[in-house]
Amino acid sequence: MFLYQQIDSIRDFSPIAYKELPDYIPANLNPMFKLRPYQEHAFRNFITFYESDKCPNPTQVLFHMATGSGKTLIMAGLIIYLYKLGYRNFLFFVNFDNIVKKTRDNFLNAASAKYLFAEEIIIDGERIRVNEVSNFQGASPDVINICFTTTQGLHSDMWLPKENSLSFDDFSNAKTVLIADEAHHLNVATRRGKSNATEESLRQSWEMTVRRIFELNRDNLLLEFTATCDLQNPFILSEYENKIIFDYPLRKFREEKYSKQVRAIRADIGYTDRMLTALMFSQYRLKVFQDHRLQIKPVVLFKAKTIAESKRFEQNFHELMRTLTGVMLENIVKSSPLMEVARMAEYYASKGIDFDELAQELCEDFSPDHCISVNDDKEANERQLLLNSLESLKNPYRAIFEVKKLDEGWDVLNLFDIVRLYETRDASKRKPSASTIAEAQLIGRGARYCPFVIDEDDEKYKRKYDGDIDNPLRVCEELYYHCQYDSRYIDELNKVLIATGIMPDSQTEVRCLLKDDFYKPGIVFQNRRKVKSRKNIMELLPSIRNKEYIVTINTGKMAMDTMMADTHTNSTIITYRHRTTIGNMAAYSYSIVHRALRRIDILKFSTLHRYFPNLKSTREFITDEAYLGNVKVLIETCDEIPTPETYFEACLYVLTKIGGEISTIEETYE
Repeated sequence: MFLYQQIDSIRDFSPIAYKELPDYIPANLNPMFKLRPYQEHAFRNFITFYESDKCPNPTQVLFHMATGSGKTLIMAGLIIYLYKLGYRNFLFFVNFDNIVKKTRDNFLNAASAKYLFAEEIIIDGERIRVNEVSNFQGASPDVINICFTTTQGLHSDMWLPKENSLSFDDFSNAKTVLIADEAHHLNVATRRGKSNATEESLRQSWEMTVRRIFELNRDNLLLEFTATCDLQNPFILSEYENKIIFDYPLRKFREEKYSKQVRAIRADIGYTDRMLTALMFSQYRLKVFQDHRLQIKPVVLFKAKTIAESKRFEQNFHELMRTLTGVMLENIVKSSPLMEVARMAEYYASKGIDFDELAQELCEDFSPDHCISVNDDKEANERQLLLNSLESLKNPYRAIFEVKKLDEGWDVLNLFDIVRLYETRDASKRKPSASTIAEAQLIGRGARYCPFVIDEDDEKYKRKYDGDIDNPLRVCEELYYHCQYDSRYIDELNKVLIATGIMPDSQTEVRCLLKDDFYKPGIVFQNRRKVKSRKNIMELLPSIRNKEYIVTINTGKMAMDTMMADTHTNSTIITYRHRTTIGNMAAYSYSIVHRALRRIDILKFSTLHRYFPNLKSTREFITDEAYLGNVKVLIETCDEIPTPETYFEACLYVLTKIGGEISTIEETYE
């Protein structure tokens, strides 16, 4: 049984033993952030455990809470609580420097809209200051001393001491509260089942460095926070079963209406149309907010696969904004079968806004001055405070271009559209891929509810229009994820979102005893293995060569899926089917096939020759019927006659599949 389940039992069956929330905690937090019921339970769970005779010394607990549920506010409240109990030194550390900058601003900058403490912190009648320190040597006993650092920086300071930096002595001489954000990054040794560490491994492992600091003083506390504790790993499960003090998964967060409703728009359209669709929805939301006198600025995020691609898309986007016309927008709307697109177009028409006016608005609102890129560490660090204040009316940005620097530690409420600018799906063995997990984390960040109130009795931080389908404000409570028309990818993504906080299947341990006379004398023979030569391989496997590959390209098909709920709407649209072969496409234009083949590393001739030693040239591989020449391709598209671009996309898709099949060929032995 998890620790939080034990505390839940106390709350349900021994309410007297379940501690109340002290008034001085909410009184010393920013009144703009009224505590939600689950946040109060998180505090009460910790206080109940910490003040019980079952609390070990030193104390380590984990708050397993969904992205956007207010983990940083819990940190601030615990700092207040523990200061009253005599703690003065607080060490905050996290894996990424940009998160350190954001959290420092939230804890220290009283002018920030996201400052977490009250204007004045009053404890036992005394006014308390929050003071940033670089180490705890000579730290004031009358203030809250906070040291901010990265996990890597902490590790370096411990083993390579520098002047005015932290050292092990800081933690042995005075009790300290260690606050680990995104704590799942710490569990390197635990994840691999390495619980016993040598002195050398201590120097190599962040986790063991933190462990050593923690254990230097029996009154130290280690407070860990994460939304993604890998409880399916048996070592992690064993380590944290008695440490998870509070569990609040993404599903519960959504069900209690504290998040946006997440919907995926699957569309078999080009990237340009996908981007413009998101912009039109963003401007639609802006105007709906304005209709109700709400100054909320919707933001769009464009997510690319690589930094180079992200930069290229940003350049293309700026060129697109310079040449955008109303006809381009009108064509997208007319070809879309989605009810949501039609409703958006009806709204613009009702306001007397034609497509030419809309195009002009988009060109102005999404000009280069209103776009920001966060592709690498340097950009992420330099622009973290700008990204952390996107809700501010003084912040000009409406569009963000990024790769993966915002998957963790990013606080944003007014993100309403995420556009996926790549088609790849790299799951294997029915397991979600690392990239899909990262995309789910990003969606979790965007799913934070953007609070607003229309009527006095409205709950500001909860969705209000789930049951009111025709209410125009409903679109302002939804996050749209614009991606490819691939139901398998959506199923994979949905599984990752649903799996947040899900426990592994229960296991039963059975002990089996062998009889004394079980073993008998015998002989064991071992064969010597010799790698079998491929010199007789003259062709692709028939299972690859004789298969018909079905490709859908820019059909205009669309679908809307409500994520984490079994709701789908599909479109009906006229498409054309064209049957051909790789050889026929090469006869039409050899350069098209060759250009697609060059994109795939395993199909480069030097690599192919290792698998097919009799192959004489790339041209032979493309045109010979023993290889690709007779590979059948069925292309579904909205074009009555396929264009060269369609043939290229079809080749790239089929060759990617074939390359994957070739890469699975393993050595055989004789």
